[in-house]
Amino acid sequence: CEQWKQWYQRRVRGVLNYYTNYYYKSNLSLAMQIFVQGTSTHAMSVAPETKVEEIRKRICTLEQIAIDDLYFHYAGVPLEDDITIMSIPDLSTIVASGKLLGGKVHGSLARAGKVKGQTPKVAAMEDKKKKKTGRCKRRIQYNRRFSTAVSAFGRKKGPNSNSD
Repeated sequence: CEQWKQWYQRRVRGVLNYYTNYYYKSNLSLAMQIFVQGTSTHAMSVAPETKVEEIRKRICTLEQIAIDDLYFHYAGVPLEDDITIMSIPDLSTIVASGKLLGGKVHGSLARAGKVKGQTPKVAAMEDKKKKKTGRCKRRIQYNRRFSTAVSAFGRKKGPNSNSD
C-alpha cells in the first residue's frame, strides 16, 4: 500500500510538472493583445517580450506622426521605451497622446478675483421677526379677544390704543 502511494505521488508530480512547463513555455511565445487608443483605437497582437519602443514605431506609421511627438500612457503613468509589455496585463488599453506644448494662459492671473474684491460689503440686515400664520395666529387672536380681555364699561378700545 505504501509503494502504491509513493507511485501515485510521483505520477501526480510528474503530470503537474509537465503541464506547468508546457504552460510557461507556451505562455512566453503566445501573443498578448494590447489596445492602443490614439485618434482611433488599434488592436495589436504582440509578444510579451516586445518593448514599448517597437509598438510606438508601429503606431507612428499607422497614425503618420513623428516618433518624437507620440507619448504612451498606461493607467495615467507615462511608459518609457525600454519597458517590456510583460509588465502590462493582457487586453489593456495604452493611451497614445501627442506632445503638449506649454503656452500662455488666457487672461492674467493678477486680475483673478477682481469683481469680488471691488464689490462693496453690505451690512447684514437685522432679523425681523416673522409673522405668525395659521393655527398659531388664530390662537393669539382668541387669547387677545376672549380669554384675557377684561370687560369694561364704555367704549371698546382698539388693539393699538395705549390708554389704560
